[in-house]
Amino acid sequence: MKDSRQLIDLVSVGKATVDDFHRLGITRVEQLVGKEAAVLLSRLQSLRGEKIDICCQDVFSAAIAQAENPALPKEQCKWPYWSKVRKSQGGSQ
Repeated sequence: MKDSRQLIDLVSVGKATVDDFHRLGITRVEQLVGKEAAVLLSRLQSLRGEKIDICCQDVFSAAIAQAENPALPKEQCKWPYWSKVRKSQGGSQ
């Protein structure tokens, strides 16, 4: 099903994140469905040739969750929620 939202419409997603998604070949919200934030971050680091702050992964997680569930609770749309999830699972601080 076509999602009428634009990437910029997603909570926690700003212009820089939209630019990063475009570098990754993601131009539509529905393209985020089924993606893994850690994999996207790794690919982006390779493309940019530099280490990127781990919080970018949390923004990606928030965007993916919203793409997969348009009725996601407001708290889970915000990247700090995903930072807590990552840290609770033993991810990088």
